[in-house]
Amino acid sequence: MKHFGRLAAFCGLAIATWLVWRSHPLTIFRLLQAAGVGLLAAAFAHVLSMLPNAWDWRSLIRPAQRPRFTTMLKLVWIRESVNGLLPVARIGGEIVSFRLLCRLDVRPSTAAASLVVDLQLTVISQLLFALAAFAYLLGQTSSDAARLAGELAWGITIATPVLLLFALVQHARPFERAAKSLNRIASGKLYELIGRSARVDQSIKLTWRRTWIVIRYLFLWQPLQFAGFAFEIWLALRVLGADVSFVQALVIEALIQLVSSAAFLMPAGLGIQEGGFVLIGGMLGFDAETCLALAGARRIRDLLFYVPGLIVWQAAEFSPDSSRSA
Repeated sequence: MKHFGRLAAFCGLAIATWLVWRSHPLTIFRLLQAAGVGLLAAAFAHVLSMLPNAWDWRSLIRPAQRPRFTTMLKLVWIRESVNGLLPVARIGGEIVSFRLLCRLDVRPSTAAASLVVDLQLTVISQLLFALAAFAYLLGQTSSDAARLAGELAWGITIATPVLLLFALVQHARPFERAAKSLNRIASGKLYELIGRSARVDQSIKLTWRRTWIVIRYLFLWQPLQFAGFAFEIWLALRVLGADVSFVQALVIEALIQLVSSAAFLMPAGLGIQEGGFVLIGGMLGFDAETCLALAGARRIRDLLFYVPGLIVWQAAEFSPDSSRSA
């Protein structure tokens, strides 16, 4: 897996380099240079999406075990940093978050359930945002771009039942069933694992039954988080000199999230993210140079946020303080 990650990163970097080279790299550099300090403002606007993310994830943990908001904000930062920069197939951040939550005296079953439900609800939200974005594209773009958007939208629509099944799979007790299978393979030596897995399944069910928490997550906190991401896109395009509306920024963010999720095996989305911006931006009428400069602005954001986030993660892993903040 380590060698696959390196190979994927190399291929992604080659794709990104090729895209920049064929689209007048000097023009892209000049756009970034002209944006100057505005790129820093766009990067730090990322905090606006982290705040509701921390709040909605925190709401999935029962009050008796719920860490402080500032603690959850730090965990969001660490999780994004691990998933954003390391070749961990977009789940390494969840594993790290689980470990850190347990060190904060959150029960393992509760910590796992909060992460699983958070992932499930995020998938549902991304699907809804992407479908809305495709609907906008179909009504606003040229015939060729609209045809492409329609084909992609049909693909998402066909995948909808699969994604919804993924979100509702907890009713089949997947963790307990997997543990039982492993226990049979291990000739009964993993019996304790069955009990722990059953508690995770039960915690997931109980979390989904907190209807108002789930509704607020889907229709308040997730849209606020999405709007924060879109504001980051809007601000970056504005400082790059593009005439962009906030609705267009919402469309770009919805679809680039979908592209990033589909390319989860690619470390940092190298190449895939750049190509996604060119494709999506092209359907909205932005030239390739501006789209690649936007991708560069997001890479600057990643360096400013995620590299320090990895350092904070290492500090948290080796910190002797494991007391829970209520």
